[in-house]
Amino acid sequence: MSATTVPSVTTVPAATTALTPPSPTTLIPAPPHHPRPHGGDDAWTELVEAVRESGQYTTRSEAERVTRIVLSALGGHVIGDERVDLARALPEEAARVVAGQIPVTRRLTAAEFVESVAARIEGATPATARWDVSSVLSVLPRLVGDDLVTRILTQLPAGYALLFGRADLSPAP
Repeated sequence: MSATTVPSVTTVPAATTALTPPSPTTLIPAPPHHPRPHGGDDAWTELVEAVRESGQYTTRSEAERVTRIVLSALGGHVIGDERVDLARALPEEAARVVAGQIPVTRRLTAAEFVESVAARIEGATPATARWDVSSVLSVLPRLVGDDLVTRILTQLPAGYALLFGRADLSPAP
C-alpha cells in the first residue's frame, strides 16, 4: 500500500461585503410609546388647582388631599377598559392613584360612595364629603373627555352623574 498524502485544508472566514446580508438576529420591539396628553408634574398641579377652584379650598394641600382620596375611592369602582382609559387620560400621579386600587366586590350606590369618602376624611360629614367628591369628579370631564365619563357612568349605579356635574336622567329604581 502506498501512502497517500492528503493536503491540509485551512478554513478562512469569508469577508463580508455590502452585498452579503447580515446574519439573522432576534429583535425585540420596544413597547409602543403612548405619550400622556396630561402627563407630568405640571398636569398633576393643574388638576389639583382645578379641584381647588371647583371646591373653593383655601390651600393647595387641602385640594391635593381631597383629590387623592376621591380618586382612590373612584379607582376601585371603575373596571375594565374604562379603568385603563381613565388612567391613560389622567396625569401620571392621578393615574397611579386610580390604578393602584383593588376593584371593589360590591358596587356602592352614589350615597354609599359619598359616605365611604366621608369615612376617609377626618371630620367630614356626608354633606362635606359630597362637596369634596363633586369638586373632584366635576373636573374630570374637562380632563378626560365627556365620552369616557359617559362610559364610566354606564358602569356605575344610578346617581353618580350628579357627582360628575351632570344631570342624572336615568329612571329611579
